Amino acid sequence: DIVDSVQRVSDIITEITAASSEQSVGIDEINRAIGQMDAVTQQNAALVEESAAAAESMQHQAHSLAQVVSVFKLNGQQASVSGLKGTKRPAAKAPAEALQIGRAA
Repeated sequence: DIVDSVQRVSDIITEITAASSEQSVGIDEINRAIGQMDAVTQQNAALVEESAAAAESMQHQAHSLAQVVSVFKLNGQQASVSGLKGTKRPAAKAPAEALQIGRAA
């Protein structure tokens, strides 16, 4: 009876040892996964910062472009470009007029 009890305790200790080893392997895998997630999170944070900087740069460029393009006037108004001030050019035809050029009235 004592021998059976000792054997049972020995079997339980063996099972506990095996389970502890499995848990250790699982914990190592979790640690590696967390490390990878941390690396990806840091990469994403860097990309977000770069994207924000690029968006801000594009906003400034769009504003500058809008200022440059604002010197041009449409619909028969005089174009005033710094190098061409005072030079009058005929206004471009409206799109509806341009479409009717090839049609007989």
